[in-house]
Amino acid sequence: MRYKVLLFDLDGTLTDPRVGITRCVQYALARQGVQVDDLARLECFIGPPLKQSFMDFYGFDEAGAAQAVDDYRVRFGRDGMFENVVYDGMRELLAELQRSGRQLFVATSKPWFYARQIVSHFGLDPFFCSVYGSELDGTRTEKHALIAHILREEKLAASDTLMIGDRSFDLVGARHNGVAGAAVGYGYGSEAELRAESPDYFFPTLQVMHETLVACRA
Repeated sequence: MRYKVLLFDLDGTLTDPRVGITRCVQYALARQGVQVDDLARLECFIGPPLKQSFMDFYGFDEAGAAQAVDDYRVRFGRDGMFENVVYDGMRELLAELQRSGRQLFVATSKPWFYARQIVSHFGLDPFFCSVYGSELDGTRTEKHALIAHILREEKLAASDTLMIGDRSFDLVGARHNGVAGAAVGYGYGSEAELRAESPDYFFPTLQVMHETLVACRA
C-alpha cells in the first residue's frame, strides 16, 4: 500500500463526535416538537449529510429539514462541535504519516466552517495540508462531489490517493472518483455496512490501521 495522499473523514474516523452530534440533533428535533431521550437512537446522524438525515430518519419535508439544520447549528456552533474526543493514538499515527512524507487532508461532509475549527481546537491542524468540507448551503455534502473537488483543487492523482472513513458514503465517494477506499471498524458504520461496499482495505481497529499504514511508507 504505497499511497502518497491520504484523505481522512472527520467524524468517526479522526474523532468521536457522539456526544456533540446527538445532543445537537436532540435539540433540533425538540425545536420541531419531537422529543428523543435516548441519544443512542440518534447515532444514525453521525456521518451522513445532516439535512438528508432529518428527512430520512424523521420524515421531515425539505422546509422542515432545513429548519432543523438551522436549529442544529445554533447549538453546534456554541457547544456541540467541542463535545468531541480525538481517538486515542490518532495524533501519533498522524505524526508518523506526516514524517513519512505523505500528504494528509481532511475530507468531511461537515461544513468546512466547523471542520476547520474542530481540527484546530484539538490541535490536529499541523498534520494536515488542508481541511475540506461542504459549504453551509449544502454544496458538496455528497462525498463523491467533495472528493472530486479535492482532487481538482490540489491537483492530485486518484491512483495516488486513499480515502479513509467509517461509513459507506466514504467508500462510495472514493469509488466514484477512482480512489481506493479504506474502512475503519471503530467508528459508526457497522462491519456489514462497510463490507457491503467492498473496501480495498478494512481496518478493524486504529492499531491495525497504524501498523498497516506506517509499515507501508510512501
